[in-house]
Amino acid sequence: MPATKPLWTTFLRFLAPLMLGNALQSLFGTVSNVYLGQMLGVDALAAVSVFFPVMFFLFAFVMGLSTGAAVLIGQAFGAREHETIRSVVGTTLAIGLLLSVSVGLIGGLFSRQLMLALATPADILAPASAYARITLLTMPLGFVFLLMTAMIRGVGDALTPLLALALSTAVGLILTPLLIRGSFGLPAAGITSPAWAAAISNAVTLIVLALYLRRKKHALAPDAALLRHLRLNGAMLGKILGIGLPSAIGMVVMAIAELVLLGLVNGFGSNATAAYGAVNQVMGYTQFTAMSISIAVSILGAQAVGSGDRARLDGIVRIGIAFNLVLTGGLVALIYLAPRAVLGIFITDGAVLDLAKGLLDIALWCSVPFGLATVFSGAMRAAGVALAPMLLSIFAIVAIELPAAVILSHTIGLAGVWAAYPIVFCAMFVLQTGYYLLVWRKRAIERLI
Repeated sequence: MPATKPLWTTFLRFLAPLMLGNALQSLFGTVSNVYLGQMLGVDALAAVSVFFPVMFFLFAFVMGLSTGAAVLIGQAFGAREHETIRSVVGTTLAIGLLLSVSVGLIGGLFSRQLMLALATPADILAPASAYARITLLTMPLGFVFLLMTAMIRGVGDALTPLLALALSTAVGLILTPLLIRGSFGLPAAGITSPAWAAAISNAVTLIVLALYLRRKKHALAPDAALLRHLRLNGAMLGKILGIGLPSAIGMVVMAIAELVLLGLVNGFGSNATAAYGAVNQVMGYTQFTAMSISIAVSILGAQAVGSGDRARLDGIVRIGIAFNLVLTGGLVALIYLAPRAVLGIFITDGAVLDLAKGLLDIALWCSVPFGLATVFSGAMRAAGVALAPMLLSIFAIVAIELPAAVILSHTIGLAGVWAAYPIVFCAMFVLQTGYYLLVWRKRAIERLI
């Protein structure tokens, strides 16, 4: 009888392509910002940075939706109910298209007003509005791309999304500098180049992905059986939203908090805004590592719930904690060894670089407690429990982070805004851990579908 493979190897086989995929997503944004900063200057970087919280806010909905879908797909996959998988996918795509088209049209029409509401500095208002307009109008492509890659992971396949992200990133990185300069007969798109490149790369990748899934006879291939489920199934949508809506609300609240923090940062001038963008890019890598581990816990945990294996779910949580300490903590340590070199990739202005380094020193380390908190919330979400973790996160943001940022920004300046990050992430860790150990683990778990 063959020996059972250790659980950590299964976790790692899923996590490795997942992390690479998330790194590729960050890479496109990172290199695009490098192109803008090096080819168009610090004002272009600042203009794009202003839109970062808005992008987070809008994609919170689709990420919450994909979270609910992936958990349900994972549970159905663990229970080997393939027709249920198709029902989840069809309903998710239907509501995703409806929401993304609405958001794209409304946001595209009112992009300038949106930038004005963010107190965008006057010297970068026009380019920031132009970038926001194109990004919003082409957002449906990004929504569908994110939904498909997330749902494919729900059946335990992290390799196909990685290949799709690799193709999308390659196309986007090739197109961006060509569009900035208007090379090979392409129009010179200036600051909107990354937005156009992302839209084109998403469209190309979705076409290739559909053909690939059909050829492989994948569980999520867009065939006639799946297309029959491409409609709003009320009962299924209710289950998806039962998990996805709390996750989306939690992310929206976090995005609103980011908008408040950005407003505080903008009050310190364009240099502070540019530093904010660079620090967010760097912290994005550590936080994406932590979030990748959380996603792995949710999806593999959902499959364990679907098969009725509570012991396996507990083991997945322990492995998630260990991987977060090693991987997220290790990346944080590496960045701390050479912070100026890392930030110098994005920033050429010496004053902005000095400012960004000081802010990174304050905030970077808190990615570790953030990651630990998401492991526990991810495990609870795998069993369909999303409301309580969301309420705990909202409490930490509203009652702790925002008051801390406002008070500290008035007492110690710009550094006070960044000090709010470690304060809130440590609070989230304590709250999520306490609820997981003292309440959730004492309850029985049941699959939702």
